[in-house]
Amino acid sequence: MLIIEQSDGQPITQLPDGLENLAAHNLLTYKSLAEPLNAWAIEELIGHYVNYRKQISPSKDDLLPRDDFQLYAVSTRYPHNLSDEVKARITTIQSGVYDIQLGIRTIRLIVLSRMPKAKRNAIWHLFGAKADSFVYGNQHYDWHCPEEKTGLNQLYNLYQLEGVVMPGTKEDLKKDYTREHLHLLPQEDLLKALTPEAVLKHFSVPELLKGLPVAAIEEYLSQHRKK
Repeated sequence: MLIIEQSDGQPITQLPDGLENLAAHNLLTYKSLAEPLNAWAIEELIGHYVNYRKQISPSKDDLLPRDDFQLYAVSTRYPHNLSDEVKARITTIQSGVYDIQLGIRTIRLIVLSRMPKAKRNAIWHLFGAKADSFVYGNQHYDWHCPEEKTGLNQLYNLYQLEGVVMPGTKEDLKKDYTREHLHLLPQEDLLKALTPEAVLKHFSVPELLKGLPVAAIEEYLSQHRKK
């Protein structure tokens, strides 16, 4: 369960599809490829909403307005049996986005595997359980905290457990992440990972000699001649 609250910070200029109707308080439940979004999941979401609304309201007799809350059900795959299970009408808003009309509440349904490829939806595609979607999300998502990108390795492993054929290997992800962040490491740490022979292979003789004092070169040549 994820809670998204409105704050006084900088406004978000672009939201992924399905989140354009965010309220002051938003509760989001997520079901992956191996987990069905069923009637019980919807009941859990509503139950969390009821408890949360009570906790943050001034009192049980003075609850915050219902319109201050929005519920989201995010699912990797479309829940084909959900409408029959909860006896609710599901309306299509746009590709991958639907509304579940359930009594006095409308729950926003977001289906990640049906999301159109657009930069704003990059975060959705990381969880879309499709190889090409995963690659697209990885290439287009702007990581605000780059170190969090290491979490892609865990996501990659989970997809493999769920039987999704993934592109490349987990080692490829590690290599890509390392390449993008080499500049953050001190030079001495980078050099520790290399042998002197490996370093020398990347420089020509003039380049190597250019960085040495003439006296040191002459001393080396003198000793080499004696040998």
